[in-house]
Amino acid sequence: MARTRTTDADDLPRYFVWVRGLEGPEPQKWMAMDFGIGDWKRPLVLAYLELPPDERRLTLSALARRYPAPRVDP
Repeated sequence: MARTRTTDADDLPRYFVWVRGLEGPEPQKWMAMDFGIGDWKRPLVLAYLELPPDERRLTLSALARRYPAPRVDP
């Protein structure tokens, strides 16, 4: 019998983040808001949102439809 792993809500990504990608904004899911270590991530982050527990299991595409990318001036 196959065992399924039960996932604690604390193990799931807590933030939906839009970052600056090579071809425009790209969605990502982060476990923590780690802007740290020399602030190297800060210029890449365009927008972020702390996810409520019921949205943490959603796919990136579902979150991207729900929370569209911010406008980015070239």
